[in-house]
Amino acid sequence: MAEEKKQEFWRWTESNWVNPEIDWKKAKFVTLGIDVGSVSTQAVIMADGEVFAYGNMRTGSDSPNSARNGLNFALEKTDLPESRIDYCIGTGYGRVNVPMADRSITEIACHARGANFIYGPQVRTVLDVGGQDIKAIQCDDKGKVTNFLMNDKCAAGTGRGMEVFADLLGVPITEAGERSFQVKEEPPAVSSTCVVYAKSEATGLLRKGWSTEQVLAAYCRAMAERIYSLVERIGVTPEFAITGGMAKNKGVIGRLMPLVGLEPAKTKWDTQIAGAVGAALFGYALCQKGKGRGK
Repeated sequence: MAEEKKQEFWRWTESNWVNPEIDWKKAKFVTLGIDVGSVSTQAVIMADGEVFAYGNMRTGSDSPNSARNGLNFALEKTDLPESRIDYCIGTGYGRVNVPMADRSITEIACHARGANFIYGPQVRTVLDVGGQDIKAIQCDDKGKVTNFLMNDKCAAGTGRGMEVFADLLGVPITEAGERSFQVKEEPPAVSSTCVVYAKSEATGLLRKGWSTEQVLAAYCRAMAERIYSLVERIGVTPEFAITGGMAKNKGVIGRLMPLVGLEPAKTKWDTQIAGAVGAALFGYALCQKGKGRGK
């Protein structure tokens, strides 16, 4: 049993939610956005452009199944029949593998539009730290992309990289950020941004007598610096919003924001649903133009 538990340190909390204030039966259009990422999958159901329900769960090895599981998870606490959905848009890493999608839209466009919704129209710079890549996006007051930069396909500085470290150090991923601040003095960043080499370096530091918290701090610092190098290249215009799972990691974000020189925008919403929210909103706009399924 202990061995099985050790394999679970990377596991973050899945969630689904239904808005008690919305009666989907009164909606003209019900739209669905499904964001299949490399690490997580979100399904957001909207009733006339407002969030009615969502599901946020781990992506499996099979993208079409992940999309289906995500939708089922979002529908789980509702009485909404799937047949009532007027339009579905797929986005994310696995967007071409969303079997119920009417079309797909890039995650860059969807995260900008979603950030505009969950943070507000004042947002101009969006940082999306996903499972396998990082995107810095600039947008206007409608959530339309005006510029963007993306890192290479490398786990350094991403959600997957943090999962690897949580597993290596035996620290639950939900506690890693907080524990990284439990150090008397901030250590220098690990020198390598590659997860494979950083993992090796971290193991060496532990052998030298570094505490788990010191190694976590050094890796969170390295991730923050790597993310900042991308943000710096595109330039940051307030307000600055962060989407994706890494927005929940205080160890990284707490070290990133002093570099950026801004406070991140705040939201009541789960930052991981931004892409799916944007997708559902694009679907709603298409329905308003008469492009729905005609139900």
